[in-house]
Amino acid sequence: MPESRRLQSVQMPIIPVIADLIRAHPGTISLGQGVVNYAPPPAAVSAISRFLAEPGNHKYQATAGIPDLREKIAQKLYAENGVHTGEAHGNCLMVTAGGNQAFINVVLAIVDPGDEVILPVPYYFNHEMAITMANARPILVPTNNRYELDLEALRAAITPRTRAIVTISPNNPSGVVYSESALRAVNALCAAHGLYHVNDEAYEYFTYDDAKHFSPASISGASAHTISLFSMSKAYGFASWRIGWMVFPKELEPAIQKIQDTVIICPPVISQCAAAGALGEGRSFVQEKIQQLAETRAMVQHELASLETAGLADVSPASGALYFLLRLRSRQTPLAYTTRLIRDHGVAAIPGDAFGLSQGCHLRIAYGALQPAMAVEAVGRLVAGVKALQD
Repeated sequence: MPESRRLQSVQMPIIPVIADLIRAHPGTISLGQGVVNYAPPPAAVSAISRFLAEPGNHKYQATAGIPDLREKIAQKLYAENGVHTGEAHGNCLMVTAGGNQAFINVVLAIVDPGDEVILPVPYYFNHEMAITMANARPILVPTNNRYELDLEALRAAITPRTRAIVTISPNNPSGVVYSESALRAVNALCAAHGLYHVNDEAYEYFTYDDAKHFSPASISGASAHTISLFSMSKAYGFASWRIGWMVFPKELEPAIQKIQDTVIICPPVISQCAAAGALGEGRSFVQEKIQQLAETRAMVQHELASLETAGLADVSPASGALYFLLRLRSRQTPLAYTTRLIRDHGVAAIPGDAFGLSQGCHLRIAYGALQPAMAVEAVGRLVAGVKALQD
């Protein structure tokens, strides 16, 4: 029996495709998946013994998350993001099984079939996939040549069926950090047109040089139309633990409770306990790791600069996240180019068309998973491969 027509229209996840190619070519170094090279803090691991000591923890817990974790998240949001949570502030906080689940919760809560959600390009592929799965329409709006938001293009894309504009900052896949003024402008645009502003902040700590992260939910009066998504996967090395959270308007609480209860009942409690332990260590744990990543990033950036000097690629002005985005001078498709890099040069990247970059040949380069020496080796292979694959 065939799958539904709805799912037939959803793109295949690109990460497993590239993983299969890597497995077929042993010795390949991956600049593909966006994860970090460090484990969760010790307090996360020690929290598990406390979880196991209480038999009641093996039962279902609150749909929105365990109280200890929710309290720590609320304190973090207030202290670091300037975001107040709770009924008095017109919004709600819910723990989710990662940032992706938070996004699908949002989509199912706000769209009907045929509705539209605006995605600046490049987008995060799982966002586009979730919108399509919900029988809604992703409306793709180009950014400028530096991958920054184009407010007038976003404004022009709004129709009577538009329900939300999605922003990701720091951005996956470009690494660009949107300015506070740009995010304020998008938030005001959404307010003026009765839309939700959905802001994905999974990479909030990963900023470099003079870049500053900004949370639109901190804007006075924004709580009624602003939805904020967070994840512990990157900052706390929690990718497999699947813990994130969302802050959303009070009016969406009944809908999101229905979705959460149907999809997962409650996020895994053992993971929530570990997350509460990790948040107890706080931002200082993360900052130490990011300082080390910044050194790797600088080395990668230096190596990639040679491609710009040679006129073979443009490199995104990435001041955040774990990525650089390359725009290559090539007529090959991104997947064909990536396949040749893996097969002939032992290095993997992610094809840019997975992120909606349908014109030209783009590759996303992720450096966070590798130790510094291995990252330099991988980028050296990439640079050599790009020079060899001129066409």
